[in-house]
Formats: sequence, structure tokens, C-alpha cells
Amino acid sequence: MDTAHSPWRPPLIWRAAQLLARALVGLLARLEVTGDVAAHLRRGPLVLAANHISPFDPVVMAAACQTRGIAPRIMATAGLFRAPVIGTLMRRAGHIRVDRGTNAVHRALDAATTAVAGGSVILIYPEGRIGLDPGMWPERGKTGAARLALACAAPVIPVAQWGAHEVLPYRAPRGALRGIARSLWRRPVIRVHFGEPVDLGEVSASPGAARRATDRIIDALTDNLAPLRPDEPDAPRHVDPGRPSDPSRAHRRRPGN
Repeated sequence: MDTAHSPWRPPLIWRAAQLLARALVGLLARLEVTGDVAAHLRRGPLVLAANHISPFDPVVMAAACQTRGIAPRIMATAGLFRAPVIGTLMRRAGHIRVDRGTNAVHRALDAATTAVAGGSVILIYPEGRIGLDPGMWPERGKTGAARLALACAAPVIPVAQWGAHEVLPYRAPRGALRGIARSLWRRPVIRVHFGEPVDLGEVSASPGAARRATDRIIDALTDNLAPLRPDEPDAPRHVDPGRPSDPSRAHRRRPGN
């Protein structure tokens, strides 16, 4: 039970899975992790907000967090929890199921709020899906991450990442074997950066706080992502033909703005 007196501690199965993730990422790519998380925040309460560019992102984030001594509970799509083996592992590792597009979706935020209040670190993708911005910049976010942070008065750290899209295509498992084979040969660079906490101070007491806080989080992700892709400011070099493009949720901010 998550309480202030008995904070959640990551089970051994999740710690082992993080080590496995680090080995897998190391096999398929060259992982570069920069930035850090203050020691007093690593065991929570804390919200990690990451941009979402590939089905390989959770593996990358598990590996990157392991390098910083963090074992976050991941808010993940319900499909993973329904899988015969992976679902069992996800539940035992303490991750939180998100039933997107259903009336039960609010349960995930309630569970995450309880978890953060109890001292957990939660990893959430504020975009709510793999982003479809044409330039692969963070798109306009959903308000879940902001509402979670505001409800618990928990710090939010933006975690920008780039390169996972070169390992697994958008439509994985379709095309996954080809992507993995290419990665084994080329070993692309995957960069992850832990930024400074997002300042949500004066936002929390004003009307429309969740929307403004969300925009600040996406702004921070954009600003932290820019140095990871200096030679790809407009569009990624690696083109995934199966990735759709949806400019309808484009975020207004761009690097340098």
C-alpha cells in the first residue's frame, strides 16, 4: 500500500527488467544519457514527463532511468497488460494500466495520483500517444501529466529522447525484424536528457491551470529535445514510411522561440 509511512519500493523483477533493458539498448544502439535527477528526488515523489516517438521508447526509458538510479512506475497502454506474459510482468512490476478511449481511463490518473502521493516516481508521456507531428517535435499534450503533478504538488522533470524511432518503426511489430536487423548493423545513437524541473509554481492557483501547466511541460520537452537533434531541426533524417503525419495537434513552440 502506498502511504507516507510505507513508500512504494520497486520490486526485484522491475530492477532486473531495467538491467535487461539496458543490455538490449546497448546491443541495438549507442545510448548517451545526459542530465541528472537530484538524489532526494530519485525515490519520489516525482513525475517524469517524456516525449513519445517510438514503440521502443519504454525500453529506452527503462535503460536511461537505470543509469540514474531511478525505477519509475510507467503509465502504459492497456494492450500491454492484456498480453499473456508481458501483462503479468507489468502488473508485478507495479506499472499503471491506461485504458485509453474508454470510460475507465480516469482510473489510471487516480491510481497514479495515489502512487505519487505515496512516494512513487511515475513516468508518463504527456502527448498521450506516439507523436505524429510532421517534424517529430513534441505535439500538444494531454492534461493528465499536469493534473497529476498539480494534485500531488510533485516536481516534474522533462525527459527528452531522440533516436528510438530508428530501432522500431511506428507500426511495430510490423517491420520490427527489419528495424532490429538494421540497428544491429548500424547501431544508431539514442540520446536521453534529464532536464531541470519544470516551474509550475504560480500556475496551480489559477483557472485553466492544467492546460497552462501542460503547455509548460511540452515547452520544456521541446527545449530539452533541441540539443539532442541539432542537425535535424525541421525533419528527422531517418524516415519511417509507415509513420502517419498529423499536424492537427502541433504545438506552437519551436526551438529558439
